[in-house]
Parts: sequence; structure tokens; C-alpha cells
Amino acid sequence: MARLNVGDKMPDITFSTPYEQGRTLSETVSRVKGKTALVFLRYYGCTLCQYNIHVFMTEHEKIAATGGQMLVVLQSDPGKLAAQVEKGKLPFDIICDPEQAIYKLLDIKPAGSKEEMRDGTTADKIAALKAKVPVEYTHGEYEGNEFQLPATFVVEPDLTVTYAGYHKTIGDTPSPDELAALLK
Repeated sequence: MARLNVGDKMPDITFSTPYEQGRTLSETVSRVKGKTALVFLRYYGCTLCQYNIHVFMTEHEKIAATGGQMLVVLQSDPGKLAAQVEKGKLPFDIICDPEQAIYKLLDIKPAGSKEEMRDGTTADKIAALKAKVPVEYTHGEYEGNEFQLPATFVVEPDLTVTYAGYHKTIGDTPSPDELAALLK
């Protein structure tokens, strides 16, 4: 499949979470009246991904206030993630894609090298991680493609894409404020 653009239809993917198998995207988007954001990160063992998840968790009220929802997509194994994240701890679901089938379907490409993955935004997020977050993050098990780049999509309840962001570095993901604005 070619890269998605605004106005395209998001495929009605079937996925697993750490606690559920065989759910469809159309079923999931119907749970809210507003839009749904899909935020593609790398894997749960990645400290920057843990930081992003922490920020989205602590500032989730901004997303919920839009009447929409967010989903995080990781290259993590659902069984391993279920052992690491307590059910109900996060205010959003995590879609597990250890074979990277959804990443490939949506043409979310990895960087060519470690140097291509990073920029000033990445450095800023890493500095914030070290300075502000009261939680100690340690790198966990590597999963999926280490060079995987993030992406963000926002869809209407009928799966029409209203935002398609193929990000160029691992630090280039929207903040909760930016994501809330995209969900309005």
C-alpha cells in the first residue's frame, strides 16, 4: 500500500493489544464520538518511547477533552507487554505489532542509520527525560526494527484520514497539546 494522505481511508486493520486479540480499528473508533489518533512509536523497551507514553498518560485529559481518543502502536510482543504494563494503568490502548505488519501496510519506513534517526528535537526529548521525569526509565529488550521511525495518523469515525504524519526522526512525535489540536 502507498503512503496515506489526508482524505484517504485508513485500512480497517485487525490487531492485538496486550490483553485482547482480534479487535478491529472500526470497532475501536466507534467507541468515541470524535476522532481517533494512532501514534506509531518503536517498542516498549525504548526509553524515549517509554517517555512519550508517560507524557501521553499524564496529560491524557487534553486528548479526552476533545471527545476523541488515541492509540499507541508498538512493535512489541503482546505477551511481553502484558507482563510489563498492568492492565488498566494506561488511559489508552496499545496496539502490538511485533511483525511490523501494520507499519509495512502503511509504508512507515525505518531510518537508514542511527544518525538519521536523531535531530535537535530528539536531543531535547532525551534531555527532558533526564531532567523532568520522576520515573527512572531503563532500556528494555530490543524488539522490531531498531531504526523504525514514528508516524501519526488521525481518522474520523468512518476511517477517513484527517492527518497523516510520517515523521523523519524518533523525536518528531506530537505533544499532547498538538495531538489534542489534531483531534478537534
